[in-house]
Amino acid sequence: MAISQAMCTSFKVELFDGEHDFDAHTFKAALYTSSATLNAGTTAYATTNEVSGTGYTAGGAALTVVSATSSGTTAFVDFNDLSWAGSTITARGALIYNDTHASDAAVCVLDFGTDKTTSASTFTIVFGTADASNAIVRIA
Repeated sequence: MAISQAMCTSFKVELFDGEHDFDAHTFKAALYTSSATLNAGTTAYATTNEVSGTGYTAGGAALTVVSATSSGTTAFVDFNDLSWAGSTITARGALIYNDTHASDAAVCVLDFGTDKTTSASTFTIVFGTADASNAIVRIA
């Protein structure tokens, strides 16, 4: 089992089909254990090997979208940092998915590199700067 950071291939196709609206749809981040298999081939949110524990609810939490914009020839969208306060969990990665989409369509996979653990404290995903080099979702 492995988690590999990637923009999901199905998401790229769905963009051409107009299935994702970052201004109107709800996007979420769900956390996963090191037993999960998540990669570019992931197509939708699933509960298999999702984190469970105090302060975390299955399905993850809603993301606040930073408006889509561009710089040079790169278009990008980013999210505000996301936290689970008072949590006791261990996560190796996350899946960002479109909760409004009928299939809970996958957007991208985040690999934390190692297990990250909280014990009655705040688990936070810190997203990079919302720019053409660091935003979590970029099309160059």
